[in-house]
Order: sequence, then C-alpha cells, then structure tokens
Amino acid sequence: MKQKKIGQILVEESLVACCNIVQPVESIFRWQGKVLIEQEALMICKTREEMFHTVEKRVKELHSYEVPEIIALSITQGSKSYLDWVTKETGHIQ
Repeated sequence: MKQKKIGQILVEESLVACCNIVQPVESIFRWQGKVLIEQEALMICKTREEMFHTVEKRVKELHSYEVPEIIALSITQGSKSYLDWVTKETGHIQ
C-alpha cells in the first residue's frame, strides 16, 4: 500500500494526529545478504507514546514490506499547544 494511503488511514483511525511524507529518500541497506540502494518514502507520524504498539501493528498490516521501519523518537521539548493537539487527536478511536 502506498505511503499516502497508510498515512490517511492512520489519521482517519485516530492512531496518529499527523503524518508527514518525505520523498524521495535514498536508502542503502542490507536485505537477505545483499546490499541494496532503493528510493523510498519517509513517513513521520505524530502520536502519543502509549499508542506506539497499536500504530506499529496497524502499519505492519498495511505496509507491503516484510520488515517496515517503525521506530519511536522521544520528544524532549515541543510547543504545548501542538502537543496538546496531538493528544486530543489521538485520544479517541473511531
């Protein structure tokens, strides 16, 4: 499934408040014993820490990769109004 559709589903399901898609991203990685260079897209999805495992599960269901990159980065500081908005938008499941 394309990144835009995955991001839309995650927002529609209130799993993330926002999803940014950055492309093209050139990735160099080893997969099944070979070094590959691929054009990919980077998705940056904003959600609450306690939503990580739910988001991870949903992305794995939607993504075409066997092992999609799903990582969490801690926010050490942020605008209170923005972080409150993220909490509000991910505080309910539709």
